[in-house]
Amino acid sequence: MAQQLLTFLILFPLAVAVIVAANRKNALFPYIVHPASVVLIAASCGLLALHAGGAPSFIPAHFGWVEPVMLVAECAIAAYLLWLAAKQRDMWVGAFLVLQTVTLLWFHFGPGHQAHAEFNLFVDLFSVIMGLIVGVIGTLIAVFAVGYMNDFHHHHHEVPDRRPLFFGLIFLFLSAMFGICFSNNLMWLFFFWEVTTVCSFLLIRYKGDEQSVKNAFWALRWNLLGGLAFLLGIVYLYNSVKTIELNQMLLMPKMLVLVPVALISFAGMTKSAQLPFSSWLVGAMVAPTPVSALLHSSTMVKAGVYIVLRFASTLEGTALGFVVAMVGIITFLVGSFICISQNDAKKVLAYSTIANLGLIILCAGMGTYEAVWAGILLIIFHAISKGLLFLCVGTIEHATGSRQIGDMEGLVHRMPALAAMLRVGIAGMFLAPFGMLISKWAVLRAIVDYNPLVAIFLIYGSSATLFFWVKWIGKVIVVNKEYENVEGQVSRDQWIPLWTLTALTVLICAFFAPVAQHMIEPYIQALYAHTVSLGAGNIVIMGLMLGMVGMFPVAFLVERSHGRRLAKPYLAGANTGAAGQQFIGSLGGAREATMSNYYMEDYFPEARLMRLGVMISIMLVVLMFVVGGL
Repeated sequence: MAQQLLTFLILFPLAVAVIVAANRKNALFPYIVHPASVVLIAASCGLLALHAGGAPSFIPAHFGWVEPVMLVAECAIAAYLLWLAAKQRDMWVGAFLVLQTVTLLWFHFGPGHQAHAEFNLFVDLFSVIMGLIVGVIGTLIAVFAVGYMNDFHHHHHEVPDRRPLFFGLIFLFLSAMFGICFSNNLMWLFFFWEVTTVCSFLLIRYKGDEQSVKNAFWALRWNLLGGLAFLLGIVYLYNSVKTIELNQMLLMPKMLVLVPVALISFAGMTKSAQLPFSSWLVGAMVAPTPVSALLHSSTMVKAGVYIVLRFASTLEGTALGFVVAMVGIITFLVGSFICISQNDAKKVLAYSTIANLGLIILCAGMGTYEAVWAGILLIIFHAISKGLLFLCVGTIEHATGSRQIGDMEGLVHRMPALAAMLRVGIAGMFLAPFGMLISKWAVLRAIVDYNPLVAIFLIYGSSATLFFWVKWIGKVIVVNKEYENVEGQVSRDQWIPLWTLTALTVLICAFFAPVAQHMIEPYIQALYAHTVSLGAGNIVIMGLMLGMVGMFPVAFLVERSHGRRLAKPYLAGANTGAAGQQFIGSLGGAREATMSNYYMEDYFPEARLMRLGVMISIMLVVLMFVVGGL
């Protein structure tokens, strides 16, 4: 049963990708995407029902045709990308492709010709969690994209309508992500890893303009470098210990596998946009919003932290693990401080994504059972909340014509339901008892046991996080005049995923204790023979806090039922009496009262902080390979 279900999760979205890519009628997309999404959500939940609380299952899945097909596909992809790189005159992309393809062919027909995996697929509780993120959040974003892309092409007539390619790549990406989650054969995992890279590249350049193409090649460059490191790690592993299986690698003595762990962790850091590679993810924000939400926030970048977190038990107590942890905490600190100075909402989401992925890398580097528990929590809560936030921002941009936080003033009147969802998503990132704050508390607890000095970085970065999220919420709820409600422009295809992700953000917090108890703690117990328990007292406190947070939507509904009456502000007796917020200034003239945010660009300049972070992280990456044995 397990083999059939895993095979279905990998192959079904691939079949859907072929169908939507062949479709030439835009009106048919809802009739393909919606049923396919329902099937994938049901299959992902079925996998949870089959394996919740259970032991890992290792599946032979020996199909003689798979490896040759993968090899041909990888060579075809490399040839296509080489052609594009030659047109773009990007020598770095061309060089990485040639090195990767030559290494792959040499290994396949040379030392690795006899390489054999006893178990090609596997499933455990961690992979089930990742499968749920892909199957539920990923497909909800695909549903959202149906309505969003209609609006996108309505607003952007200059962009060629290539929706068959767009949705084909989305479902191909989902197929590859399921492959990453459930592959025990590292050569299979590498193949799916590279497919996500190609999907990301093609989707970033979807608009076809100069900036999109440039940013797509920048992302491709770094992800190909990571892919090359991944492949070299597999080659080194097989040459040294004669295995290409993930489970066997994790059972080996640490000193035998530190080099491949360092190489594959490097690949994970490039994929998850850690410093010094973070710039590719920021540049990827030129893509349509569903791409940002699906690939560059909730799923693809999670593949990077997923693979590093898999090696947490190997990294524990090693110098390599400490250096990996330092890369993560520096990325978290720099990303959080840059967010303060950003007015572009997608940039804030991009840098906060980079920062929170840094926390997960920190957890993997520490490698303790407490840290891994916290890291898995971060993956769950961040995927849901950040997916919701990206979709909210994309919807706001289409309805209001701007995604600048400074232009979101009065959003509670212009788009009241969406403003409520945005506030839930933001609250999910920093407000107790939502999961991200719980996860950071768990990280802090793990750091104190690991190295108390590192806790200082977490505290400062978290303070910056509080600052930029609060000032965003403040701008959304500011009302100083009458606004036109523009919420009617949002299609049903967009509302369904928005409401569902909002509900999931709240529900995953409400049912946090059973999720941790039945899905995370058994995995940690099996890996370390220890686990983390919240305790009854903490669960009661969290329940009370969630009840208080629940008053926010109640207050919102009460406000709607009584209508909105905008009262003129009292400006210390200096009101002019005219409409709006005008007052008499000290020189006798009428002036307009305004509200604005603090961005403090002089104190937190993006370019300078990035340069500093890149310099420090480059030294750490070099040190990572030194202590890893290379």
